[in-house]
Amino acid sequence: MSRILLVANPKSGVKSNKNILDLTISEFEKSNIEFTLMHTEYAGHAINLVKNCNFNEYTSVCAVGGDGTLNEVLNGMLTRGDQSKVPIGLVPGGTGNSFMKTLDLLEPLEAILKIIKNKPRTIDLMKVSGSDGVYYSLNLVGWGMATDISIVAEKLRVLGGQRYNIASVIEIIRNKKRPATLIIDDVETTNDFCFIIACNTKYVGKGMKMAPDAVIDDGLMDLIVVKKNSRSTLLSVFPKLFNGEHIKHPACDYLKCRTFSIIPEQNDPLNIDGEIIRCATVAVQLVENRIELNNLLPPGAARNALDCAFWDLESKKKRKRVENLVMKFVQQCYRTNIKRIRYLDLLKNKKR
Repeated sequence: MSRILLVANPKSGVKSNKNILDLTISEFEKSNIEFTLMHTEYAGHAINLVKNCNFNEYTSVCAVGGDGTLNEVLNGMLTRGDQSKVPIGLVPGGTGNSFMKTLDLLEPLEAILKIIKNKPRTIDLMKVSGSDGVYYSLNLVGWGMATDISIVAEKLRVLGGQRYNIASVIEIIRNKKRPATLIIDDVETTNDFCFIIACNTKYVGKGMKMAPDAVIDDGLMDLIVVKKNSRSTLLSVFPKLFNGEHIKHPACDYLKCRTFSIIPEQNDPLNIDGEIIRCATVAVQLVENRIELNNLLPPGAARNALDCAFWDLESKKKRKRVENLVMKFVQQCYRTNIKRIRYLDLLKNKKR
């Protein structure tokens, strides 16, 4: 018998949040699913609830809220002293719901029914090592204008989903200087940046298609880098964020990577899944099961056997032939490396 820890954020974005929680409870009861309901009472409360609960009593955790609530549940689980983990589900009840939009699961009932079926999938996440601690992200890690937009948008919460758009225009008009050093795969460049965003999902904010090529289980982060530009240039880029066309704009660099670091000249805040974190420097790496486990073993028969086991497991889960999965993976790596090599070569040439 499954028992779910149900964590609900009553202050999450949409007015119908209570109705969504009532719907979740109703569907769980129809399916004879046992659950314990816990309400969050303050920012960061979900972290403590999940971090300190007894996982021997639960088979999974379900959050009812937005991207911020999901982020708190994730960080609560990954910072537990006993390192135990259970699957996480989300019923969308926030303002942006970027994670669920990427999964095409914005309808609460559809998400609830998926959770009831209890067929979890593995996805990537980003590990953020800052000067004041370690955090985990499922959606995005943003620095620069992206973070300032989130700070302003929080003050405009009364405007609902439009607050992100209004905050974006305000910050473009301000157009602050943000000098920093950016390191990608040990290649270092110092410049004046507008913003740097690493995405695991396609969408951020309220429907902005920030990383149109992002895949949540490809083992790579999608990195968007925009150097400081004129207000008119940034205003021309802004409308393109909603359909993903901004990545074709000459002001925007778009690549996939596994690690990067930002060393700002000022103590600028970070946006981690919509939550604001203060730290002076940051190093971000992708956490992906196959890569992490393989790196624990030296090259040889044991490592090859483990890799074969992973491919076989993935083949069964996706119901596709191993050779087709491998071919797709190789093609993806080739395309990604070509883009990354070109960009890193460009950075090296600029340094000279």
